[in-house]
Amino acid sequence: MKILLITDLYPVTKKEKTTPRTLYDFVDEWTKMGHTVKIIKPNFILNSFIRKKPFYRTGWYEDVFNVNYWLPFLGNVKNKLKKYFEKEFQPDIVIAHMPSGIMFADKLGIPFSVCIHCSDITVLTNPIYSLFKKRMIRALDNADKVFCRSFVLKDRLQKQFPKYTNKVLTAFSGIDEKYIVQDITHEIDTEQLNIITCANFKKRKNIDKVIMAFKYFDNINLTVVGDGEGKSYLESIDKRTTFTGRLEHDKVLELMRQNDIFILPSVDETFGMVYLEAMASGCITICAAGEAIDGIIKYGENGFTVQPDVSDISEIICKIALDMDRNSLNQIRRNAICTAKKYTKKSCAENYLNLLISE
Repeated sequence: MKILLITDLYPVTKKEKTTPRTLYDFVDEWTKMGHTVKIIKPNFILNSFIRKKPFYRTGWYEDVFNVNYWLPFLGNVKNKLKKYFEKEFQPDIVIAHMPSGIMFADKLGIPFSVCIHCSDITVLTNPIYSLFKKRMIRALDNADKVFCRSFVLKDRLQKQFPKYTNKVLTAFSGIDEKYIVQDITHEIDTEQLNIITCANFKKRKNIDKVIMAFKYFDNINLTVVGDGEGKSYLESIDKRTTFTGRLEHDKVLELMRQNDIFILPSVDETFGMVYLEAMASGCITICAAGEAIDGIIKYGENGFTVQPDVSDISEIICKIALDMDRNSLNQIRRNAICTAKKYTKKSCAENYLNLLISE
């Protein structure tokens, strides 16, 4: 089967580290299944500079065609691409991710499906993007299927646009099976909890609220993995907090396995692979309610959800430390591992593709 993926959320080269690899994982798995996958990456040049991403000239980079625009979708590049794909590569499936990819796919004049990320919801709701909203809605109208990257995004889209309900599906990311532990590696000790959080230091990650919530607990060791603006302020909140800086992926997972709880009350997350990685490591995993993988994380069963504020974070830690026994907490950790086993890269890619080709 020939698959065409259109998105700007894709690394142009395999060594690129500034672009998330979630969509790369889908392509990698589909290729392993024997399918041929090509990628068009529409790149809005100004946006690329603002976000300090690497710049690539328009052209092919192995299976990725990078298309640069000073203004989105002006010029005749799309027409040249259409002619190329008609002659050289006629895809059986076209799937577009991210606003630029979705609007680009709508211009090609061929059947396509779309997948909604958090940024798409922003375009559809924030007045600052009113110029693109009509084009996004037109693209969604024309799409054969509309996938959402989480239960949360699916719920938000259906509430705003009930007319899409009959064609809305979900497409989750998955974790590499080798990162999933078979059982918890240590018993939890509520008298001395070890808690970890991991993120780029952006305001919406709410790392400051995590540190503030734990400031007055004497029996908690908090480790913060990551870096970014405001690091000096975060370090000043509580001198007992351990900051590791940025770490290699394997080292982060190793630390997760040594800790009891992972918490990241981040908002405006599309999915959040880090939560799935924490669950796969046997951590009691806590995310913000109504955000990220809420819905996969079920309160009190395989993790917890909290409001992203200091008082609610403190409350959930008190509940874990004071109101729950070790057996119950260790069972939640085992349930988290079982949940992670349902969301492997392979199974998620297979499910996504099966939904794409189903009638």
